[in-house]
Amino acid sequence: MAIRQPMKTNTTSPPAKKLLDQVRDKIRFKHYSLSTENTYISWIKQYIIFNGKRHPTEIGAVEVEAFLTYLATQRHVSSATQNQALSAILFLYRDVLAVDLPWLDGFERSKKPRRLPVVLTPLEVQALLREAASAPEPVGLVIKLLYGTGLRLMEAVRLRVKDVELTRQEIIVRDGKGGKDRVTMLPGSLLEAMRVQLAERREWHDQDIKLGKANVWLPDALAVKYPNAVSEWSWQYVFATKRYSVDPRSRVERRHHIDEKQVQRYVKKAALAAGIAKPTSPHTLRHSFATHILQAGYDIRTVQELLGHSDVATTMIYTHVLNKGGKAVVSPLDNL
Repeated sequence: MAIRQPMKTNTTSPPAKKLLDQVRDKIRFKHYSLSTENTYISWIKQYIIFNGKRHPTEIGAVEVEAFLTYLATQRHVSSATQNQALSAILFLYRDVLAVDLPWLDGFERSKKPRRLPVVLTPLEVQALLREAASAPEPVGLVIKLLYGTGLRLMEAVRLRVKDVELTRQEIIVRDGKGGKDRVTMLPGSLLEAMRVQLAERREWHDQDIKLGKANVWLPDALAVKYPNAVSEWSWQYVFATKRYSVDPRSRVERRHHIDEKQVQRYVKKAALAAGIAKPTSPHTLRHSFATHILQAGYDIRTVQELLGHSDVATTMIYTHVLNKGGKAVVSPLDNL
């Protein structure tokens, strides 16, 4: 009689994930954006390479400081970029490696220099928008919207159908900077253009439904809470791309919102064509929006709410731009 051999069990544990894969997993668990994921991965990789590819647990405060010093003195990065690198390194130690080291709390972030925002005059804005009219739609409409509403660039390109209220002439900004919602105006001069954009976008959506590609990206929490929302019209991006693209995380093929870099390129191109000597970006239009409505006589608290600033001190910087010359002081040369 044959003796039954005991069943062999696989006692080997699965191979440990690579460090950068662990970083990706933690970032996605926390629902950080894809751009944040790519940025953090890049800085952590640079930090490790700078330190001879040693594992982060083998190095500490001295190596972190040396890396940040290298960024400032050798690569001449801005204080904002240096702080971004520090944030990535702190995320690696605290959230991924769960290393509770006293020196983590001792690092001071570089002080961001206080600079006045670049603001265009109304005539410069007119010239820029005139040149931007040659941009392909909906890029041209987005550029007008940036100045007409004070939206940040990503707030504009990520705008969803449900957050555009044509009758009330308002736009609801969802999950803006700092995770806050707010309401801003929809300029009357853009109502017809928005109606046309939404009508065309609805035609695309109807086609997408027939092709089975009508789903849109939603944050994980919303996708779970509202499983049918991914294909509903109200959740679609207002400014979507004509072509489908593959989501780098889910690998699902669908329409994404237009590329923010495309808007940046056309704003810069329009500024050059208009002969504007100031450094001009999409955010310059937001600064100009805030300054011009202050000049129109609206109070600072109203501007604060429209811009979504947590602290009115942030909004107060635009009052400095309002001053004529050096704090409205008349030069002695003009009194001769």
